[in-house]
Amino acid sequence: MAKTPAQRAKKHGAAPTLPSGPVVNASTRRRPAKAQGNANLILIAGAVASLFLFWYFHLLTLNQMTDLSGGLAMPDSMVFGFGATHVEALRSAMNADAMGQLQFVHKTAGTLFPLVFGLSAMTLIAINVAKKWLRRLLWVFPVLFAGIQLWANVAIDRMLSAKALDAGAVTLASVLVVASWFLLVVTLAGMGFALYAGLRRKAAPAPEAPAAP
Repeated sequence: MAKTPAQRAKKHGAAPTLPSGPVVNASTRRRPAKAQGNANLILIAGAVASLFLFWYFHLLTLNQMTDLSGGLAMPDSMVFGFGATHVEALRSAMNADAMGQLQFVHKTAGTLFPLVFGLSAMTLIAINVAKKWLRRLLWVFPVLFAGIQLWANVAIDRMLSAKALDAGAVTLASVLVVASWFLLVVTLAGMGFALYAGLRRKAAPAPEAPAAP
């Protein structure tokens, strides 16, 4: 004779109750403090790399290039721009090997610095600025800096290696160099503002919970 459900439950025990919702492994939850720590590590690595690349590109290599140009400054280092007279003297003083060395520097450190610095600046802004519209506005400057710096590298190489000096090419390269330095300063100012905004937000007291009725 078949047993009733009550008799089967008495003999074998009650069936296990299945969880009503999905099972969540609490150990896999990412704590905000851990996420913030990982972001800080990325920022520290980016800042160190950016400082090293700036030193290597602008303060070391481009200064050493003056030994190959009769003491004339490289166009990249001229914050306020340059004219055709300086470029003509530079073309006369630098031989093919010196030109090739400058082009190599532009393809290595001259490319890595704006990219690493731009990404580091965008990461810092993303972490510290809560308002989306303000964050996107501040992102414009590192993006423009990286793009114009890379464009300036190409413009300088073409200007110096051209068979005949073109006044338009000199003006373009000069404007790009001045713009890149300007955007570098503006980006640094934006990073400073982002840090200030982040510190101010962390220091602000948390809103009090409403009293229970």
